Amino acid sequence: MTTQATRCHQIQNRHGTAILAAGVMVALITLVLPSHASAAGLLVSQGGFGGVLEMKEHDVRVTVNNSIAVTQVDQVFVNTENRQVEALYTFPVPREASVSNFSMWIAGKEMIGEVVEKERARQIYESYKQKKRDPGLLEQVDFKQFEMRIFPIPAGAEQRIRIEYYQQLNVDHDWATYVYPLATDVRGGQLDSQVKGRFSMTVDFKSEVPIKELHSESHPDDFVVVSHEPKYAQAAMELNEADLSRDIVMAVQTKRPRTGLDVITSHPAGEDGYFMLTLTPGEDLSSTAEPMDYVFLLDVSGSMSRDEKLAISRQSVVAFIDSLGPDDRFECLAFNLVPTPLFRSLQLAAAENLDQAKEFFDAQRARGGTVLQPALSAAYAYRDDDRPLNVVLLSDGMTEVGEQAELLGLIQSRPAGVRVFCIGVGNEVNRPLLDQMAKQAGGLAAFVSTEDSFGRQAHLMRQKLVRPAIENVAAQFAGAAVRDVEPTELGDLFYGTPLRLLGRYGANGPVAITLTGTVQGGPWKQTVEVDLPKADEGNSEIERIWAQQRVQRLLAGERAGKGSQRDEIVRLSEAYSIVSPYASMLVLENNAEYKRWKIEQRNATRIERDRQSRNTVQEKLAEMRRRASEGFEVERAEKLVSTPDRVQAPATTRPQPNQSASQSPSQSVRPSRSVDLDVESSSRGRNRGGRGGGAIDPVTALLALVTAGGAAMAGRRKNRNRT
Repeated sequence: MTTQATRCHQIQNRHGTAILAAGVMVALITLVLPSHASAAGLLVSQGGFGGVLEMKEHDVRVTVNNSIAVTQVDQVFVNTENRQVEALYTFPVPREASVSNFSMWIAGKEMIGEVVEKERARQIYESYKQKKRDPGLLEQVDFKQFEMRIFPIPAGAEQRIRIEYYQQLNVDHDWATYVYPLATDVRGGQLDSQVKGRFSMTVDFKSEVPIKELHSESHPDDFVVVSHEPKYAQAAMELNEADLSRDIVMAVQTKRPRTGLDVITSHPAGEDGYFMLTLTPGEDLSSTAEPMDYVFLLDVSGSMSRDEKLAISRQSVVAFIDSLGPDDRFECLAFNLVPTPLFRSLQLAAAENLDQAKEFFDAQRARGGTVLQPALSAAYAYRDDDRPLNVVLLSDGMTEVGEQAELLGLIQSRPAGVRVFCIGVGNEVNRPLLDQMAKQAGGLAAFVSTEDSFGRQAHLMRQKLVRPAIENVAAQFAGAAVRDVEPTELGDLFYGTPLRLLGRYGANGPVAITLTGTVQGGPWKQTVEVDLPKADEGNSEIERIWAQQRVQRLLAGERAGKGSQRDEIVRLSEAYSIVSPYASMLVLENNAEYKRWKIEQRNATRIERDRQSRNTVQEKLAEMRRRASEGFEVERAEKLVSTPDRVQAPATTRPQPNQSASQSPSQSVRPSRSVDLDVESSSRGRNRGGRGGGAIDPVTALLALVTAGGAAMAGRRKNRNRT
């Protein structure tokens, strides 16, 4: 029996099923003040020099269902000092995540936080501090980071807290990535990221599309992965002396052969229903060999010196250039305050030009400020009327706030035939700005963890551009009183990256969805019919995701200079319990205090519904584990070649992992809301649901664009050396 199999067997025997254990981490954190630290999710005492706080427990539980990931973090802190302290807890969240809950245990009871307008929440918190009572406050301090304050923590006392956040995961070339972000800057103190004790994490992946592979990019030797069924896999790890300065990255591969549309719903009693529609490109989108022009913009400002951002960005752009076709042309510009071109004209992707580009980027050093407008204007000048131009920007987006509105205006006024693609590396990037720039310029934005594996990604961006997207995608709805659809503009469907729409409906029943766009220069239109049910199907997470999308659109409008949207953002934040720049989450010591301040406990009600939904999912997963464990013999466990710590039940007990959803009736639970689309013809015919496919819900992260593809580069260099 292998070591990994023995380890998995021990975990399974401990629980009687294939449930993987979740442990705790004991961390002694010494405050040194002041500097910056790279470990996120750690506690800082605000009580002065020499403060000592201990993280007694750190449990992370992630459930991914229908492409929505819910991350629950439970921690217990201990004040080991002989005085009471106010604790400051700083943590990042992934791109487009919505912080939905902050709970504290007070007098042995969980008190769930409620979202309140930011200034009012801070005033209430400060009033309790003066009385030395038990408030908690969670605020969004900038676009990437949240801070939680707890007061008081008495001498020697423990404080248990829980944080939950929701996020959509996007699929890219059959791969999806979940990142638990840890690497970030912590204001106010330096923390020891080497913890004494254990850190534990358990992740459940559920997908209607069969899971082909699941592994960790960042901790391949630490995770144990178990395939319970083709559509359900589980991963867990327990670490001693854990290093919390590195992101934890999980990658999962699924397969959908046909371009398709899938819908999931949630319908609270007495309220409007909510839906999420996913349009996913498949292998049926044929390729084109049209040559293209590229201008690569590399940010070399001083902010790029942190966390090896410049080094990784340099490797990324070189890997992309190395994958260009022989008829493609390119130019390279480095910029901080002003752009510096390499060739001053577009050059073919010949070996000598590629070598010059590599030397050019290797010579760059991070210094100076960031001004994006001159660099973009210079890139536009390379536009050739006969060929499309792709501007690929590698930057952290840390430009001056006053420049952002002008920058977005420059994006909107770009010449015809120009797209802008943005790539950010690490957690310290201005994600909202880069994402908004790419969307408005008809491109994509990608955000890559420094702990991810770059070899498998070097060719993905190139594939996106040579495969025909369905351009100018639009959707119209007839029936079921559909309204409030987000986003308001869909843009283009790129190969490897799904488009998602979220909306509300006032009446249950059939709805006709008409999709239009352009495929290979010709018009494309297709109408499908799906059913929006009256019954609640337990996908309550999409309600918050819809509201979060709406809040993000309003914030983007503010950045573009369209005026303040504060009142509407506060209304949505309070109604759907979303922490935003204008609303914070406040925890009071009992229900009577919420009533005293006239704060409606809407989040407590919503959290109860959400947990019931997740419990239903966990019951289904437990049944899958039970079926998979019947007759399971660890001695004959088969290890997958690409995943060292993955254990799989005998293949004879269930369908093969690579079986298409359309091949098995059990894979299409609700065929009326899972439809394959015809993108190979100009058919205008109506297409009823139920033609197979299965809901696309694998997991992920738009993570796809470019990175340091060493293998691709090495292969090309070998070919050059032979000639």
